[in-house]
Amino acid sequence: MTVRIAVLGAGPSGLAQLRAFDAARRAGIEVPEIVCFEKQSDLGGMWNYTWRTGLDEHGEPVHASMYRYLWSNGPKECLEFADYSFEEHFGRPIASYPPRPVLRDYIMGRIERSGLRDQIRFNTAVHAVEYDEQTEKFSVTVRELEQDRLVTEEFDYVVVATGHFSTPNAPSFKGLNQFPGRVLHAHDFRDACEFAGKDLLLIGSSYSAEDIGTQCYKYGAKSITFSYRSAPMGYEWPEAFSERPLLERVEGNTAYFVDGSSCDVDAIILCTGYQHHFPFLPDELTLRTSNRLYPKGLYKGVFWIDNPKLIYLGMQDQYYTFNMFDAQAWLARDVILGRITLPDRAAMVADSEAWFAREEATEGVNDDIDFQAAYVRDLVDRTDYPDFAIEEVAEMFKQWMRDKSEGILDYRNKSYRSTITGTLAPLHHTPWMEAMDDSLEAFLRDSTPIEEQLGEPVELAEEPLRKRA
Repeated sequence: MTVRIAVLGAGPSGLAQLRAFDAARRAGIEVPEIVCFEKQSDLGGMWNYTWRTGLDEHGEPVHASMYRYLWSNGPKECLEFADYSFEEHFGRPIASYPPRPVLRDYIMGRIERSGLRDQIRFNTAVHAVEYDEQTEKFSVTVRELEQDRLVTEEFDYVVVATGHFSTPNAPSFKGLNQFPGRVLHAHDFRDACEFAGKDLLLIGSSYSAEDIGTQCYKYGAKSITFSYRSAPMGYEWPEAFSERPLLERVEGNTAYFVDGSSCDVDAIILCTGYQHHFPFLPDELTLRTSNRLYPKGLYKGVFWIDNPKLIYLGMQDQYYTFNMFDAQAWLARDVILGRITLPDRAAMVADSEAWFAREEATEGVNDDIDFQAAYVRDLVDRTDYPDFAIEEVAEMFKQWMRDKSEGILDYRNKSYRSTITGTLAPLHHTPWMEAMDDSLEAFLRDSTPIEEQLGEPVELAEEPLRKRA
């Protein structure tokens, strides 16, 4: 009988799984039947934008937390697919910090060129997954949204690639019920122009707060106040920004903080993170974790130890993204194909606990980056995924952090060198704070080589820095 695999979600993680099996097929290996279920009407996962919040047109929870005018907040060179460069996709080098439509085009391009769209069932929401110990098969029940009907099918493996940035973690604060302005979670933030001329309070001190705050300032917000629980972000903010300890209460339009200070605000955005949430899974198959670099219960951060036929992709807190998802998907593929044999349960538990303890011992951002680099290296070395300069990417991440410290509004104007092609990215034609049009067409408008922009020659690597598979 044909082995069947259900992939839940057609975002970067789910698409990585499709691509992994396609690479094996192209190498002459017989691969299982794969069905990818995607709730949205197109592939791309979180990189799709919708104006909708709350429930979608079919009554399903809106998955996307994407907002207009989002630009990559890290160098594209750090997330580049090892088997499909940005240069290959766009036909020329592009700047290091693309906006959302450019990244989505890149993600979709690899799948479109591989002809894998027919493996995806769009407008199909997964409602239930059950495992039968006797048959050793999963029953996957989905709702076909356009027909409004439930369908159940059997699979030998299930790959959970639904992400973990769609279910808000939304704490409450005294007085929010009576606050006369807008209160929303970052999940429902869509357009910075809504807050032009307003005084904003953002609860949180991580990437969402940083990015939404700077974007709102870029599009005309009057002032940005960040409220932190543990520590301020500590950047050299412009005069319109301030950082205060945790919000204590709100009275009218006035926000009061635990240090006794206060300020008047027009709107409050909760940038307080997300929950790992899998309502379609039974308790015995559900991953329960906070947002961390190595979730417990998973072997190699991928296989559900209590039932390794259940596979989770992309559930880690992330520095590495697209290429890490690839590395996970290639490992999952090789286990399913029988090219790699999993150890017994005790060995999987010991390995997982060792990685967990290693993460617990990290101190600071650089340690975290090195930890995830070591994790990705461990995955890549086990399969035939094209090797890439993982440790060099780690140093790029550290430089990215330094760039942000030197100029939180300017770091997106920097250029990085691809570890895949060896090419230094051209400078974008417009500084980020002045680039109001985030369309693909506007971004790709200028293709001037960086040598001409800088007025001096730039030494490029003679060969790509990664090994060719």
